[in-house]
Amino acid sequence: MRLRSLLAGAAGTVAAAGLLNRGLRAKAGDLPPALPGTHDTYRWRGFDVAYTEAGDSDHPDVVCLHGVHAAASSREFSGVFDELADDYHVIAPDLPGFGRTDRPPVAYTSSLYEEFVADFVGDVADDPVVLGSSLTGAWASIAADEADVAGLLLVCPTADTGPRRPWVRGFLRSPVAGAAAFDALTSKPSLKYFDERDGFYYPDRVPVDLLDYQWRTAHQAGARFAPASFAGGFLDPDVDLGAELAARDCPVTIVWGREATITTLAEGRDIADSADARLVVVDETRLLPHAEQPEVFLDAVREDLPKLETH
Repeated sequence: MRLRSLLAGAAGTVAAAGLLNRGLRAKAGDLPPALPGTHDTYRWRGFDVAYTEAGDSDHPDVVCLHGVHAAASSREFSGVFDELADDYHVIAPDLPGFGRTDRPPVAYTSSLYEEFVADFVGDVADDPVVLGSSLTGAWASIAADEADVAGLLLVCPTADTGPRRPWVRGFLRSPVAGAAAFDALTSKPSLKYFDERDGFYYPDRVPVDLLDYQWRTAHQAGARFAPASFAGGFLDPDVDLGAELAARDCPVTIVWGREATITTLAEGRDIADSADARLVVVDETRLLPHAEQPEVFLDAVREDLPKLETH
């Protein structure tokens, strides 16, 4: 009787977790586009990759590649996308496993994203400046060895988020406990906490609609699979980022939030020194200076990447 009761309780818990997960997905609904503009799809290795473009196609291309976290999407660039589109042809995809792009339960790895960035930049853009945030800065630096790139503008780039933790990836990919844990990590209170602790220096500068969009994108079907690889350390490229950037033959500008805590300004100085790259520091910002102080960020872009002015 005791075993039967335990099994019945476990079955009830599994059923309840499944119902909760389905209920949250239904509440999130279909995810709208992250940015205003023309919305299209790039077919890549079985993925339908959603991307937005805006601006005059005769102007220089700028490809915006969002960072990686549990609720990541191209929405990260909402503060600068329209302004950039006034002068440039701007293209912003949702990376595989994020946003409106397909999210199958594949093994997401750094090499997958390195190859995606190289292919996307080569196929969709023409000799662009690539704006990469956090880990995508490292993938962009690697991809620039193959794709024609006019310049790299990297925001708090990193190639090292910590040691590999296979058990974390395995747990978050699990259909019941992992799904429930991911739902908890991406609740609105949790997302708000991480935005205010890591993303932004001033809580009142978090865009008013960002939290709702983060919650909705984190509760689409398959949303946990790519973040599971990120949390497990499987998305870190095996490179010395400073040396990798030093080997590129295009201009490199690095932008850092002075108050960043996950990847500190000291790390940014080390990378910039190794790469012999221009370092722009934005005061009173953390990991997302382009989202927290978009006007200051855009001034830095235009000053430090002259290529953007040659149209």
